[in-house]
Amino acid sequence: MRIGHGFDAHRLVSGTPLRLGGVEIPFDRGLEGHSDGDVLLHAIASALLGALGQGDLGRHFPSSDPTLAGIASGEILTRVVVRVREQGCSLANLDSTLVAQEPRLGPHLEKMRASVAELLSVGEERVNVKVTSTDGLGSIGRSEGIAAHAVVLLSEKP
Repeated sequence: MRIGHGFDAHRLVSGTPLRLGGVEIPFDRGLEGHSDGDVLLHAIASALLGALGQGDLGRHFPSSDPTLAGIASGEILTRVVVRVREQGCSLANLDSTLVAQEPRLGPHLEKMRASVAELLSVGEERVNVKVTSTDGLGSIGRSEGIAAHAVVLLSEKP
């Protein structure tokens, strides 16, 4: 068994759609980033790379690479899942947490869960997506950004 933890955070900005877990969320701002800024998918991809002992997202998808500008985070996650399979591993479980003051994300969690499970090619029972706020504390509490944590458990195929 291998365990990995991932974290990501991005600033909310005007003029871009908000995508979380591969799902477009109705809101007046989106997440700034070299990619589409989907912090949930970034945290999951980072956790998978961590479980494999293969560094972080910046090592594999550097923001200095102009060919990656605007890349869909779903594509990033798909590429990382290929690495997981190449290493002879499969996802046993994913637990993830979005940290956001706004928008209210609870109504979108099941869609996100289904989207993430599809991207990972696993059943939804292996994926958990939840949300919390900071109750007004810090930059996320001031609605300046959104963050995500993810923990994965991989099993090595015998």
